[in-house]
Amino acid sequence: MPESKADLILHPIRMRIIQALLNGRRRTTQQLLHELKDIPQATMYRHLNKLLKAGVLEVAEENKVRGAVEKVYYLSQGGEDATPSDTTEQSAGEHMALFQKFVSSLAGDFSAYLQQEKYDLKKDGFSMRQVQLHLTDDEYAQLLTEMRESMQKFAGNEAGSGRRRRMISTIVIPGALSGSSEGVNEGEGEKEQ
Repeated sequence: MPESKADLILHPIRMRIIQALLNGRRRTTQQLLHELKDIPQATMYRHLNKLLKAGVLEVAEENKVRGAVEKVYYLSQGGEDATPSDTTEQSAGEHMALFQKFVSSLAGDFSAYLQQEKYDLKKDGFSMRQVQLHLTDDEYAQLLTEMRESMQKFAGNEAGSGRRRRMISTIVIPGALSGSSEGVNEGEGEKEQ
């Protein structure tokens, strides 16, 4: 079975590369290796080539550096988005597989955080939160727009100057219209740890 675009980008390393190039950023392989220090060079090249061949990335320019050609990558328009067929034409099992990939990626990030010699969940700002809201389609669209606008204010920040990478992930699961789970936990508006 050919790999879907969603399947391609929901890989932990490829997701990090894509995130490093969001908001119009342009990076060479060496700059990406500097930012994503735990990714070996050969692995970085392999995933960059895969994203390039799939059209997720494009080459802005090529520079000659000590006899070698250094490519400057950027994210193609909509490169970080799944295609419409990824979200509408796949089976329930394929959608569950994509969801599990995404959740596994989150688990990998959290595991890497826990493997530090020292960490402090509270001081470091770790948060898990679940909120249940009842929204019309218009209210939901408004909420998403406002959330994106809030995050966009900081999206252009570069690393350094006391800044720390903070992964903020969102998963929105609509309630089943005909399932028996509708109404379960009614009144439990928010959970947090």
